Amino acid sequence: MRMKTSPWVMTLYILFLLVPIYWLVNMSLKDNTEITSTFTIIPRHLTFENYRTILTDPSWYMGYVNSIIYVVENTVISIAVALPAAYAFSRYTFMGDKHLFFWLLTNRMSPPAVFALPFFQLYSSIGLFDTHIAVALAHCLFNVPLAVWILEGFMRGVPKEIDETAYIDGYGFGRFFVRIFMPLIASGIGVTAFFCFMFSWVELLLSRTLTSVNAKPIAAVMTRTVSASGMDWGVLAAAGVLTLVPGALVIWFVRNYIAKGFALGRV
Repeated sequence: MRMKTSPWVMTLYILFLLVPIYWLVNMSLKDNTEITSTFTIIPRHLTFENYRTILTDPSWYMGYVNSIIYVVENTVISIAVALPAAYAFSRYTFMGDKHLFFWLLTNRMSPPAVFALPFFQLYSSIGLFDTHIAVALAHCLFNVPLAVWILEGFMRGVPKEIDETAYIDGYGFGRFFVRIFMPLIASGIGVTAFFCFMFSWVELLLSRTLTSVNAKPIAAVMTRTVSASGMDWGVLAAAGVLTLVPGALVIWFVRNYIAKGFALGRV
């Protein structure tokens, strides 16, 4: 017997989730005086000055540009590396395959703080410190195992007979993989891209440790709101609202893939 969830329960749960987002938007449309002096559900003096500050100050909007650059680089690299690796795990059996697969996942289990100092010293030595590619490569340590794990599950669901039939028809591996196999796992690639993008977007420790000026992410730039005069709450709230936008756009573009990924039970 299936239990039905009351619509009121779901409504209350959704409202509970939306309260912090609404309050963030609410704060972003106020000045600091109103934020710190009174409790208002709706701004008394509506202002877009906080957003104007972020969108016109290069030290602010370049934080978003830097974050998007290294996140996109990481997503592309992670998927490009994970696709052949996942195919190998799903199609072939070799000595130590299960141990290697488990070792990949243990990298995802490790906290970023463990690798912050080694990455900092390595990148400083070879001249990659404060570059977008440095952060993108560092995030691969966590996103590649995740991508391999997700894609391997989708690939295992594709019958091996499709591979054999393609080879009989004269397809080489590269042509078969791009034109036949990848479209079959498009949902898996979409789900993987979503998770790689989101994990890289929200990661702070490595991105802040490995950058200083040229590739400084928005999460690190947001700490500039603390000054001798206090916290600039309005600008900080506006920055938080704009930080939600890329993630929302990614979810909108891959929403169908995410639904299929959960339906297949791998995510």
